[in-house]
Amino acid sequence: MAKRNMSDIIESYLKRFLNDSEQIEIKRSDIAERFDCVPSQVNYVINTRFTQAHGYQVESKRGGGGYIRILKIQLVDEVDYIDRMIDLLDKNVSDKFAHNMINTMIDDEVMSEREGRILQTLISNETLEPITDFAPEVRTYLLKKAFEQLRIN
Repeated sequence: MAKRNMSDIIESYLKRFLNDSEQIEIKRSDIAERFDCVPSQVNYVINTRFTQAHGYQVESKRGGGGYIRILKIQLVDEVDYIDRMIDLLDKNVSDKFAHNMINTMIDDEVMSEREGRILQTLISNETLEPITDFAPEVRTYLLKKAFEQLRIN
């Protein structure tokens, strides 16, 4: 069995609760204590694995009674979902952000795994950097065009 790192373990733990509920509310210190890690590790997991590109919204309140609330983004239909993803695309989409979006869309069955792999190949740094100095801008353009096509089909 492959060894999982602490971030994977914390992510899985939180996602188990999100499978049964639209949202969860946690205290960073409680999660850190449960997994015997530093609170910044919990922040890292939330900031990298529970983003809008992954289909989540995070709210937080600091202080003694503070909390972190993670909500699954629920959209009415596939067109709304794709529109939301298009809205997340800024002018300079990074390779990692784009791959996260595509993986989320595959997981949510908005695109097939095959479509996702093809799109990831087209927008990867490996593909774009040798042909243009504007890889992030080209990536954004290609993603918007691909997502617009998904809206139609």
